[in-house]
Amino acid sequence: MVAAILFILLAVLLILNVPVGIALGISSMGALMYSGVMSMSSIPQALVTSCDSFPILAIPLFIFSGDLMGAGGVSTRILNVCNVFFGRITGGIAIVTVIVCMFFAAVSGSGPATVAAVGTMVVPTMLKLGYDKPFVLALVATAGSIGVIIPPSIPMVIYGVSTGASVTSLFMGGFFPGLLIGCVLIAYSYFHCKRRGFTGTADPFTWKSAWEAVWDAKWALINPIIILGGIYAGIFTPTEAAAVAAIYAFVCGAFLHRELTFKKFIKAISTSCSTTATTMVILGCATAFSKIITIEQIPDMVANALMTVSSSKIVILLLINLLLLIVGCFMDTTPAILILAPILLPVAQSIGVDPVHFGLIMVCNLAIGFITPPLGINLFVASRIADSPMETIMKGIVPFILVMLGCLMLITYIPQITMFLPNLMK
Repeated sequence: MVAAILFILLAVLLILNVPVGIALGISSMGALMYSGVMSMSSIPQALVTSCDSFPILAIPLFIFSGDLMGAGGVSTRILNVCNVFFGRITGGIAIVTVIVCMFFAAVSGSGPATVAAVGTMVVPTMLKLGYDKPFVLALVATAGSIGVIIPPSIPMVIYGVSTGASVTSLFMGGFFPGLLIGCVLIAYSYFHCKRRGFTGTADPFTWKSAWEAVWDAKWALINPIIILGGIYAGIFTPTEAAAVAAIYAFVCGAFLHRELTFKKFIKAISTSCSTTATTMVILGCATAFSKIITIEQIPDMVANALMTVSSSKIVILLLINLLLLIVGCFMDTTPAILILAPILLPVAQSIGVDPVHFGLIMVCNLAIGFITPPLGINLFVASRIADSPMETIMKGIVPFILVMLGCLMLITYIPQITMFLPNLMK
């Protein structure tokens, strides 16, 4: 009965468009008032204790560094480098878009931030070159979802905090899945553009222009090496890496590129504070929600229910994927992970799935939620960039969803894609 009150209240509040963090808090209060399993004071306590965590500090720092990178001219320089080397290929600007999104993902950790930073540069250019708008917007929205898969990734930090999994191992595990998705998107873009007759740029390749672009972008190109190399080499933790990323982003934008003006800096602070505050409220209320779930043994009930359907690892993983894909259509990544990870991880472990592998399965599923309606936040960001209605982008998104689903199946059923690097570093 407590579980029914908890989830029915949450569903009703979400349908009424109540903010997710508030909905989690109210549903937790309703369940506590009925059951009395915990004191009502546990909810405000959870708001404080959940944020009092060293790993959680990585979230606002990565958010801030991503905003500073976008304002400081990093994404523009990365685009120039990719365009010099790949722009002449058939569908070159489409391929460049995917590569830039992959690179920017390695410094931002956010899907919508990647779409906003890269989309504002490439969408107008692609439209001028004659690319059809549905394909352009769908491509940018989908490539932006790689932002939560290639490390560093904010959802991976949240998953690690909520389950106790190593954030460093999650970051290492996300490298090859992100690379796989990026390569598949590049292949699809190439064949689509070849079929539609979209050629590359007419600018000839010269080593001089290549060197000039690389030299201009040297500080931007070094950034992921410093952050990820420092984490993998054990020089600093993911949280310390986030602090290094924020400082480096400020130095690059303000002193090296000299594009980070005071006005842009204040705007980056404002945007980061707003995003961080929302995330922290969700995190705090979800902690209380998760405690009630654990006390009521809901993970055990879900595990038993799935085991009654089938004992096959293949079938259970397929059912979990279907659940996560449906949830991703209606719920943002952060609350989805905080609510479902404590419930589904024990089920995954019972069939022999490593917590790091399952974390990547969750993140990849919810990344697809960025491009599936009705939530589909990347779709909204892309449509706003081009000032186009959602109907336009929906015309081109279906093939990209199918591509992402194919990659998800590979990541789910071939654990070596995820676990190769974490196992290598043990």
